[in-house]
Amino acid sequence: MSFPRTLGELRHSPFSEPRLRDRRVKDELRENLVARLRSKEPVFPGIVGYDDTVVPQIVNAILSRHNFILLGLRGQAKSRILRALTGLLDPHLPYIAGCEIHDSPYSPICRRCRDEIAQHGDQTQIAYLTPEERYVEKLATPDVTIADLIGDIDPIKAARGGHELSSELTVHYGLLPRANRGIFAINELPDLAGKIQVGLFNIMQEGDVQIKGYPVRLPLDVAMVFSANPEDYTARGKIITPLKDRIGSEVRTHYPATVEEGITITAQEAWTRRDGYQLHLPKYVQEVIERVAFAAREDKKIDKRSGVSQRLPISATENVISNAERRAIANEEKTVVPRISDIYAALPAITGKLELEYEGEMKGADHVSRELIRLAIAKTFDEYFSGVDMRQIVQWFDLGGEIQVADSAGSRDVLAHIKTIQGLTEKLSALGVSAREPVESQVSAAEFILEGLHAHKRIGRNEERVFTAGEKQPKKPEQRTFDREEPSRGRRPYN
Repeated sequence: MSFPRTLGELRHSPFSEPRLRDRRVKDELRENLVARLRSKEPVFPGIVGYDDTVVPQIVNAILSRHNFILLGLRGQAKSRILRALTGLLDPHLPYIAGCEIHDSPYSPICRRCRDEIAQHGDQTQIAYLTPEERYVEKLATPDVTIADLIGDIDPIKAARGGHELSSELTVHYGLLPRANRGIFAINELPDLAGKIQVGLFNIMQEGDVQIKGYPVRLPLDVAMVFSANPEDYTARGKIITPLKDRIGSEVRTHYPATVEEGITITAQEAWTRRDGYQLHLPKYVQEVIERVAFAAREDKKIDKRSGVSQRLPISATENVISNAERRAIANEEKTVVPRISDIYAALPAITGKLELEYEGEMKGADHVSRELIRLAIAKTFDEYFSGVDMRQIVQWFDLGGEIQVADSAGSRDVLAHIKTIQGLTEKLSALGVSAREPVESQVSAAEFILEGLHAHKRIGRNEERVFTAGEKQPKKPEQRTFDREEPSRGRRPYN
């Protein structure tokens, strides 16, 4: 499709319809959202777990033409949602070619564009913006200045062009004017200095900005959105009250509500497509990885105010696959099947995601992470084997049996030893694994059962990953109770 390239051609095109010509960006977002709702299309494709909570609130904010803020802990898809707003913008938007603030050809607001139209008329050149080009994002930091956001007077432009400093032609535009006719997003808003937050008042209330102390005012057309971590309010800064009052809607995000939702997000975001090797990622391994994050969010040794990002299971999954891939390469295996031992090998992807409380710092990040993995294994094991009789396997170890399942050991060698454990291979069917499955899958499933028994302290395991008999719990010494009629030993009875 060819688009009009001059103002004259534009006036005789569908872009000149009054509905499109005078429409502001918030109305554009609203109209396209209504069309998407009517067609039953997903509002934010790829966003999982928010259909009944966060998404309806964002929809209400857009329908209300509000500027809004997303409040939530790290790793809750806040930035991804803000960037997904571009899906509600028109595919193409005409503007005067060369304009820094993408001025409308029908009602330009900057001096340069008005002069351009006055000089060239219908021959004024037209360019077009894509939805991605209409999204401007800024990560708030304490060193951000008003000039960065709003703009400043450039004395070099004034000197070269022979203009007065108060002229609009001397303005160096900041990020906010450059987002004109689009979406302007600020991430981690509380990190923005209070006096800089004040600079946003005019655009949110009056719809214009003032450049420094000169009478240069620009009536911008911008939809403003923000994100913030509630922890920031006390840790690094806060959103000043007058600015909060001008933000139309406050939407709170959250972590996945169920393990299945978490698995879906992780599978969507993790890099699992490896070249050269066939990958089979068992469901129970995915569940253990996801439950590590769920357990961490409930653990008292971890700072709940900081949160546990969904990036933890994503990064852990990638490391788990990589460790299994390394084993497959070393042992010349064709199929990559992660084991539970690979999750322990993925500790570097877990420890850095945890902010520990005092008790956790005393034990150390590695110790806390290993406890979380063990707890996740135990819960996942119960999902598959609750009520299943495992006494035959435990008895084999109690009678002196032991087996080493190193994370680098080849599957064929390990399987030969696993088959000597009485009753173990018969239990693999509960995991959907049979003798016809690849040896890598059989070893992975068998190791999961052994790890589950170890997590429940029914068998033992040392650091060399040698599974042995569990430690027998010593019997509690018999406690003697005294009746009122029986005097305490060593004491004289009362008369």
